[in-house]
Amino acid sequence: MAELARDPLILAGEGWADYGLIDSGHGRKFERYGPYRFIRPEPQAMWSPRLPEWDAHGEFVPGSDEDGGGRWQFDKPVPREGWPLAWREVSFTAQCTPFRHLGFFPDMAPVWDWMRGQLPDAEASTLNLFGYTGVGTLALSAKGPVSHVDASKKSVAQARENAALSGVAERPVRWLIDDAAKFAAREVRRGKRYDGIILDPPKFGRGPTGETWRLEENLPALMADCRRLLDAQSRFLFLTVYAVRMSSLALAGLVAELFADLPGTIEHGDLAVQEDGEGGRLLPTAIFARWTNPR
Repeated sequence: MAELARDPLILAGEGWADYGLIDSGHGRKFERYGPYRFIRPEPQAMWSPRLPEWDAHGEFVPGSDEDGGGRWQFDKPVPREGWPLAWREVSFTAQCTPFRHLGFFPDMAPVWDWMRGQLPDAEASTLNLFGYTGVGTLALSAKGPVSHVDASKKSVAQARENAALSGVAERPVRWLIDDAAKFAAREVRRGKRYDGIILDPPKFGRGPTGETWRLEENLPALMADCRRLLDAQSRFLFLTVYAVRMSSLALAGLVAELFADLPGTIEHGDLAVQEDGEGGRLLPTAIFARWTNPR
């Protein structure tokens, strides 16, 4: 029976050569992406900035509504078609998107390392739902075949380009433009299994044929299907949730209910990024729950 660890964890990532959190405060964060520096909204940065000024190439100015919107303002030239970055052996393109992101989620770097550490050196089959531009998929592909699922045709195309940029286009990755929930349900009917699953569902979204996704309504059924795609020989499930008024303990409770018949451990907590420099503060970015089966 999977054991639920009740005390939350902090899974914090530090910067690397091509990314870093320079400073944060007053509801914003100041980051470096290769040679370029950007300011983006961050409501959880409720403290004061350390630096007196932020010399940025651009800033994302949010819209007036709570659910998103906004635009980029640039003070210095930035390549509109993107520029190359790397995390370990994975190369990818960063770009200022209309959704305030830059084509990947840097706070997921410790998760990519953690997932690879859970998998054996032998061929492991993994599933990345809501896979976005594929940096996590490319990290997992070093361990074996990956099924990458996202409803956005543009995101999947960018993920394939990132695979080519990394020199691993020949690896056994299934690039699937599909609704994540419907795909998982079909995989259950097909009797499929995976060694590991990562999913990063949005608060709200639409599938390729207009399917509506609402996290609080649809997550339990999707998680139930994910459980059916794993067994006692599988190694992990990692669930990340952004931008919701929800506790990580709620996610852990759902996972604990569904994984009660499997061995292993269920943990939960916050994802965070540490500011550059000695004694850098931790900026929380998301909540997570994970099931681990070290066997």
